[in-house]
Amino acid sequence: MFFRVKPSGSYRYLQLVENHREGRRTVQRVLLTLGRLDKLNAAGSTDTLLRSLARFGQGVRLMESGDLEKGPSRQLGPDLVFGRLWQTTGVQQVLIDLLQNRSFEFSVERAIYLTVLHRLFMSGSDRAAERWRRDVVVPGTEDIELHHLYRAMRWLGDTKDEVEEALFAKRRDLFTELSLAFFDTTSLYFEGQGGESLGQYGHSKDHRPDLRQMVVGAVLTADGHPVCCELWPGNQADANALLGVVDRLRQRFGLKRVCWVADRGMISQDTIQGLEARGLEYILGARMRRQREVTDTVLKRAGRYQEVADNLRVKEVRVDDRRYVVCLNPEEANKDAQERESIIKSLEDKLKQGARQLVGNRGYRRYLHVDRDAVTIDTKKMAAEARYDGKFVLRTNTSLSAAEVAVQYKQLLLVEQFFRATKSLLDTRPIFHQWDATIRGHVFCSFLALVLLDELKQRLTSRGLKLEWDVICQDLQALDEAEVREGDNWYLLRGPLQGVAGKVLQAAGVAIPPPVRPLENVVPRP
Repeated sequence: MFFRVKPSGSYRYLQLVENHREGRRTVQRVLLTLGRLDKLNAAGSTDTLLRSLARFGQGVRLMESGDLEKGPSRQLGPDLVFGRLWQTTGVQQVLIDLLQNRSFEFSVERAIYLTVLHRLFMSGSDRAAERWRRDVVVPGTEDIELHHLYRAMRWLGDTKDEVEEALFAKRRDLFTELSLAFFDTTSLYFEGQGGESLGQYGHSKDHRPDLRQMVVGAVLTADGHPVCCELWPGNQADANALLGVVDRLRQRFGLKRVCWVADRGMISQDTIQGLEARGLEYILGARMRRQREVTDTVLKRAGRYQEVADNLRVKEVRVDDRRYVVCLNPEEANKDAQERESIIKSLEDKLKQGARQLVGNRGYRRYLHVDRDAVTIDTKKMAAEARYDGKFVLRTNTSLSAAEVAVQYKQLLLVEQFFRATKSLLDTRPIFHQWDATIRGHVFCSFLALVLLDELKQRLTSRGLKLEWDVICQDLQALDEAEVREGDNWYLLRGPLQGVAGKVLQAAGVAIPPPVRPLENVVPRP
């Protein structure tokens, strides 16, 4: 039953109409014509009618009544989307299953979900997550306290491998064609001690050698799906990490015939021999300036480049039974040459002033020749540097074409994006934890957050949507709900959808809540 306006000549009439079935058709039947709309509005009759009807409609009465009391408002959007993805990715059920035989007096699954949700939208420590909960709808976390979050992180750190393996089993359809595995590492530093053993001094990618650090490695599929993450003390070299990760994944996930793709920091003779001894294929970046065979033989070998894309050309070079692929980016080559010319021009100007201190500048030093008191530009070094312009070299034992090898290696950008997101999510370092297990749980929450982000990205992509995370985050946080009391009744008022929030909700498979709904189990006011 509804109202409609019926035009008749120059007038419009307000009618009360209902739909009813006649055979297979739905037809409308006029129950009452209330009169000409202009006269009804002039006399205020429509407002009077609506106020009278509002006595029987809670939502309308709520909007019309002047006796309203507003309660707190909280963000609704974050949980609507990621609460659904928490379920559909299988994370929630995996945690519940692993917790079946444990007797915690609080919901560990809810505590972990709160931490993951907080990590997605605010980042920071577990202490900050406990405070953040006040302003966000996170069902089932009303009784979670800070010490519960610490205990949940310690359990998660101890159970990390089991969670990853169970998630892999649940999502195995994503990985059935796992023929490529991308691996890379990054370091995360601590302001404090960094746990019992994880925090160690080592080569810092954050340029903070004065602080203890840990190393985080990640394995992704060719499509960018995160498979697992590995953590170890910060004094272990990257080149020694790959074989350990390979062996663990073969044992844990049964991945026997996977081609491993890793950056040049992973390459060493021991690593290559280890992969070949295991019968595994690999695509590894080569250190152009540090490997004599690459510098003196591979880069000097003549040959025609094959064009793969506008900014990528490749050629294959074989040295005995070793296969290399030289990759050239013409745009980067021009950029490198221009930068070098700019440095040399600056050097010439400074050398005229007798600037001997230039020798201490790493950017300048490689172009200089020092002979007693004389400092000159080394033309041989300049020519030698030109051979590296816009190039990178790969070592592989695959049967893939040179073009395909280069294309697959460039997919390592997925891992770089993963680590950029990880470091953003871990913006506040885990300085409040003293146990290795608690630190592992804290970092692993970022991995789970990225599992949810990956799922959302895949769903948006399938709908042809390419949305920036900052925009999604802002619009989901803008979707809130407020508690309002009218008499003895409480209601929840949902705010309007803004920006891309509606598209994200649809992609996640979430029904948009009604604008007004009653709030149950509220004690009436005296």
